[in-house]
Amino acid sequence: MKPHYYFIGATLSILLSIYLFIFGTGVNHELIAIFIGLWAPTIICVGIFNTLLGILDEMCCAHKRIEDGQTGCHDR
Repeated sequence: MKPHYYFIGATLSILLSIYLFIFGTGVNHELIAIFIGLWAPTIICVGIFNTLLGILDEMCCAHKRIEDGQTGCHDR
């Protein structure tokens, strides 16, 4: 997924948390709002993790191409 999707999800989580905290009418609306607010760092961490996995995959592919290029030169 593109990184901006994670930030949109985190923003929506924070906005929903603020709305529930201020305008909530339930018995434990403050606790529910805090719980939903904790989703934001989790969503951002998942985005960072997926981005790092993509970078690792690109580095591994590049390393493999370099190794294949070096072994091809020595076989001649």
